[in-house]
Amino acid sequence: MAVVKTSCDNIPQASSSSPASHRFIFKLNKLDIILLTIIGCFIGWLAYRSSVGIHYNWHWHQALKLVFTGSSNGGIPYFVQGIINTIRVSMWGMLFAATFGLLLALANLSSFRIMKLFASSYIQLLRNIPPLVFVFIFYFFISNQLVPLLGLNHIFRHYNGEENILQIILFGRSNLWENLFSGVLCVGLIAAAYIAEIIRAGINTISKGQWEAADSLGLSTYSRFRFVIFPQALTAIVPTLAGQFISIVKDSSIISLISIQELTFTGSEIANSSGFIFEIWLIVGLVYFILCFSLSLLFRKLEKHSSRHLQHS
Repeated sequence: MAVVKTSCDNIPQASSSSPASHRFIFKLNKLDIILLTIIGCFIGWLAYRSSVGIHYNWHWHQALKLVFTGSSNGGIPYFVQGIINTIRVSMWGMLFAATFGLLLALANLSSFRIMKLFASSYIQLLRNIPPLVFVFIFYFFISNQLVPLLGLNHIFRHYNGEENILQIILFGRSNLWENLFSGVLCVGLIAAAYIAEIIRAGINTISKGQWEAADSLGLSTYSRFRFVIFPQALTAIVPTLAGQFISIVKDSSIISLISIQELTFTGSEIANSSGFIFEIWLIVGLVYFILCFSLSLLFRKLEKHSSRHLQHS
């Protein structure tokens, strides 16, 4: 069903673009050149001071070899396992945070006072306490009680079966399923509070005329929200949601403090055991940058696609 538009007389028709217009053109303006020059000078100065000022000898070859050396049983390198666990926790955390955040946003917009009170209280609580404090409280006081309460004790703690390849890809080894569950809940519950506010603000930006136009068509509440309101709200909040999802990847480093073996945890152990502090942490920072920058490019394409879809609807 097409998105309802209150006025479409003054909307210019999109002309058919040639294939050349979709090509990625990399051009630098003067400001880009200045910024890159400043960054290059800073990196050069930092490298110079580290070698001269503090007399630090870099060991990049040994550090890279250590990072990509397989385990003793010929398995995946420990550092690469941390990257995989970070991706796994982040992806499941995004899915959980988006779903729970949407439910919280709808509850906060609901006319039922009990639902609205619960959603508002949860959002304000999670947004106004430090994430680190919440992680410790959740892990030590809630997570251990939540697993048997949900009937997951036999899966997480007493699983005797053999994992198939799909389970290993999605959830990892069975002895780490409870850690994954705790990590996903930690990052997801925190992010859901922020995502709920983003979605609520996006829905509130939809003009009153859109709601009235949807009502005039005789749409049900679900159809009105699904086909008219939410697509427009989603287009408006995609950039903000992208920033929040990227923050989930970065915030996943917090759960290293509860011994979940993600990227920060493995990087810390390798740095402390090898003594290559600067090299390992720079590699860890580079990996986080690659993950977050890749997500940024993905959401940029999603933003363009959603805007184009809304215009053509």
